[in-house]
Amino acid sequence: MAAFKTLDDLPADLTGQVALVRVDLNLPMKDGSATDVLRVEAVRPTILELAGKGAKVLLLAHFGRPKGMRSSVLSTSMVVGDVEAVLGKEIMFIPEIAGPVVEQSIGILRSGDIGLLDNTRFWPGEEANDPNLAQAIAAHGDIYVNDAFSAAHRAHATTEGITHFLPSYAGRAMEAELKALDVALGNPQAPVAAVVGGAKVSTKLAVLENLVGRVQHLIIGGGMANTFLAARGVGVGKSLCEHDLTGTASKILDTADHAGCTVHLPYDVVVAREFAANPASLRSCNVHEVAEDEMILDIGPQATEALADVLKTCRTLVWNGPLGAFETEPFDTATMALARHVAALTQEGSLISVAGGGDTVAALAQAGVTDEVSYLSTAGGAFLEWMEGKQLPGVAALRA
Repeated sequence: MAAFKTLDDLPADLTGQVALVRVDLNLPMKDGSATDVLRVEAVRPTILELAGKGAKVLLLAHFGRPKGMRSSVLSTSMVVGDVEAVLGKEIMFIPEIAGPVVEQSIGILRSGDIGLLDNTRFWPGEEANDPNLAQAIAAHGDIYVNDAFSAAHRAHATTEGITHFLPSYAGRAMEAELKALDVALGNPQAPVAAVVGGAKVSTKLAVLENLVGRVQHLIIGGGMANTFLAARGVGVGKSLCEHDLTGTASKILDTADHAGCTVHLPYDVVVAREFAANPASLRSCNVHEVAEDEMILDIGPQATEALADVLKTCRTLVWNGPLGAFETEPFDTATMALARHVAALTQEGSLISVAGGGDTVAALAQAGVTDEVSYLSTAGGAFLEWMEGKQLPGVAALRA
């Protein structure tokens, strides 16, 4: 793994220094306050460590998609209260990201104080990665710290451009994420398994194509599995299935075969004639027995047990996406069972488990095992692009 500087490379005393810290404060809101502050909790150690060393900490963050226009409802001032509650410290809101207002605010802040700049995406130069904007923001700081892995797949002024003008470091959350990802796919302990689920093959094609050459076991679940079953000539009834992608699915199966990667598709499934909670038509059957008016909504008990046995033989697991329609009971059964099995193997020390993506985070929370996997990434797009084997500009910019 290429080296990058962390907070450990900073001096113990940062008094008089201004630290510009890129964080993810794009919080889900309801009635003016955040419904989930996980992202603030993730960056809390970095912010408090820098403040504790005496730095004046200026937070850079985007909020929603204002498309380069100011909007009162998308101002980061909306989250000041939530951030203060998590940090246990007062925060100065600064309605600009560069210029005299920022300069004056820095003059008012004392060592160890924290300021939150306004939504970086109010300025069109942010998403365009305009070097002039990056330089103008950088002019206020002495060091730059990126603690927003979830925005690392974007080459923006505050994720990539700014690193050309200031000494740059990975924050604690970014450091933990990069180490976990390196352990999972960069330099993993074999055998490696990947669980890839979700509704559509089309959204995860690049992920699947990258993984078949890098893992020993590829477990495909969710609606995606139906497209692979159809590619193998299995009738999937009314199930969600991208029939136009069966040729692509066949190619992926062939590539896996040549690479020595075993692809696991369910051989028994849970079906129903209607998608509803606990439908009367619910039944489990062999994949070859799905009727034309039935849809596959989860993988079956035998397939779930077989996957548990596969994971017992593995040392590393990367997980993105559920096995079935887990939001609706009882189609969460396989996902919940596998989540608890992964947690148990992780806790006994035989498996390193790295999971990420919105649905996966929700599924592991539903199973009550959020704290029992090795690493849980809350990043969506960045986690997916990393699984696709892409270079993430915000990460590449931090490499020493």
